[in-house]
Amino acid sequence: MPSDPTSPSAPGPAPAASHDPVAELVADTAASAARDIADVPAAELITTAAVHLMSAAAVKCGLAEGPDAEDHLDLAEARILITALAGLVTASAPDVGGQHARSLRDGLRSLQLAFREASAVPDDPGKGPGERLTGSVV
Repeated sequence: MPSDPTSPSAPGPAPAASHDPVAELVADTAASAARDIADVPAAELITTAAVHLMSAAAVKCGLAEGPDAEDHLDLAEARILITALAGLVTASAPDVGGQHARSLRDGLRSLQLAFREASAVPDDPGKGPGERLTGSVV
C-alpha cells in the first residue's frame, strides 16, 4: 500500500523555516512603542490616561456635541468611568504636581456634577460616582 504524502507521518523534507512578516512587524512595533513610552514622564502618562477617561465619561454623561449626543448617554458606564478617574486622580495627585492635580480635580468635579445633573434620580450626597474617594460634590 503506497504511503499517503499528505499524512502527517509521511516522511519527507523538513518544513522550511517560516518567515512571518506580520509577526516581525508586530514585534518591531511593540519594541518601538516601548522605546517611545520610556521617554514619556509618568505625570504625562497619568494626565493622558485621565483625559481619556474624562472624555469618555463626558460622552456617556450626554455632553457630546452634535444631534446624536443623547444617543450616547449611558449613566451606568459614566459612573464606572468617573469612579475610575477619581481613583486615578486621588492616587496620583501627590506625584503629578500641583497644577496638573488641580486641573484633574477640577475636571473630575465637573463630571461628577454633570452626572448629577443628567441623573433622573440624583444620588445622595457622598454617594455619587467617585465621591467615596473625593468626598461629596454637593
